[in-house]
Amino acid sequence: MHGGYWLAFGREEWTHLAAGALAHGLAVALPSYTLAPEARIGAITQEIGAAVAAAAALVAGPVVVTGHSAGGHLAARMGCADAPLAPAIAARVRRVVPISPLADLGPLMATPMNDRLRIDAAEAEAESPAHLARRAGCAAHVWVGGAERPAFLWQARLLAEEWDAPWTVDAGRHHFDVIDGLADPGGTLVSALIDGLEEG
Repeated sequence: MHGGYWLAFGREEWTHLAAGALAHGLAVALPSYTLAPEARIGAITQEIGAAVAAAAALVAGPVVVTGHSAGGHLAARMGCADAPLAPAIAARVRRVVPISPLADLGPLMATPMNDRLRIDAAEAEAESPAHLARRAGCAAHVWVGGAERPAFLWQARLLAEEWDAPWTVDAGRHHFDVIDGLADPGGTLVSALIDGLEEG
């Protein structure tokens, strides 16, 4: 799932990043979602749940969900115990890899962008993966650039600690190039995506 603070971009800008997973024989789906302010974050989470279900209906086997920034938030939400996924689909989501995720939405309420995001305290609590339980059977690996702003490093570490999940600080990568590794079939980020999939 793409980033853009839930406010910008769509799948069309990021199709080249499917190269790494495709080289390993995975099917890849890149959903867009209704952007804020037209949709609240809770509604976007519901859309992504529907997109995961639609993609899973097209192929057999385990599902991995990844995304960057706001997309990292959405990827993490698909790994939560309360993710909007039917039980049969949730059981297939074996791994989430949130990249530079927004894991605690509370601080965003104090930013000017909240004029468009409209996050309130209830939504911050309901939609913050760091405050929600990770679903049993769904592994997570949090990824973040080492040269990112401290807020993104904090968000990534918070999610990793709350979920007791591994996290990788990608040395020298900043918020806009940390996703480049998704296009490299032999890279460590792609390895984090496919880890364990061959086991079922």
